[in-house]
Amino acid sequence: MAMAKAGDKTQQPVQSRPTTAGIFRQRLQAVLDRSGLNQAAFARLTQVDRSTLSQLLQADGPRLPRADTLVAVASACHVSADWLLGLTQREEIGSEIVEAMLQVESHARVPIDERFVGWLREAEGYRIRTVPEGIPDFLKTEEVIRFEYHVNLSQSDSGLEAVEARLATMRRTDGDLEVCSSVQAFSALAQAEGKWNGLSLAARRRQIRHIIQQIEELYPSLRLYLYTLTDTYANPFTLFGPKRVVLFLGTHYLVLNGADHVRLFHRRFDELIRQAVVHPNQVTSTLQGLLAKLG
Repeated sequence: MAMAKAGDKTQQPVQSRPTTAGIFRQRLQAVLDRSGLNQAAFARLTQVDRSTLSQLLQADGPRLPRADTLVAVASACHVSADWLLGLTQREEIGSEIVEAMLQVESHARVPIDERFVGWLREAEGYRIRTVPEGIPDFLKTEEVIRFEYHVNLSQSDSGLEAVEARLATMRRTDGDLEVCSSVQAFSALAQAEGKWNGLSLAARRRQIRHIIQQIEELYPSLRLYLYTLTDTYANPFTLFGPKRVVLFLGTHYLVLNGADHVRLFHRRFDELIRQAVVHPNQVTSTLQGLLAKLG
């Protein structure tokens, strides 16, 4: 038997390097898994055809995405297109997309402006979750809206009719809307405290009856949870499905489009639900109790 000569190196099997298509498939699967969505919902989020997405995720066949598909996935998932293709190990995205992840928008101080309605339309089909400043505007009567926004509405070109049309988008029976607010927000209204000082007893009675009616009509597409300020506090924000979270800053909106930001606020909303002292099936009786105290 021949002996190996000194210095001979045992040949090792050569491992094939992953192809660009293979790297793309792995990283596409990674961002899909990280999103927490199924393929159908992920396809809607990225605006990629569902069958195209399925083909791109299949292990057989060296398939690469079209340029528009690559850009759509990178933009929706806030990752670098070069990273998706394996051209870089840096997942971070370019500065122009970073700017798009965080925006500051002016707020006209009217109940639900056109910008808010636009975000609602973009998130159609997804669950909307909102923590209002107090009582949700879409549950208010016209006289209460006039009382609260009197100056702004009188100066608005759109007027109260346009405002009502916008508010109606939040009351759609085919939607999926979750609201977390404080018990104190409703008791302040009932007792004419804070900004409700000066609102007549009759108007407050009509407002509470109106809320009860709306909740009974819209449940379960509308689910209202009430927490107590003695246990927790939350700044106003709205989650438009997996697309964005919008924080209300009084005169401005802070718009966060990053997937990590959206997940963070979804977790915060889940915490508020767990801390709720009044659940959707108990809200009506709670409001009836406030109404009874008004006599």
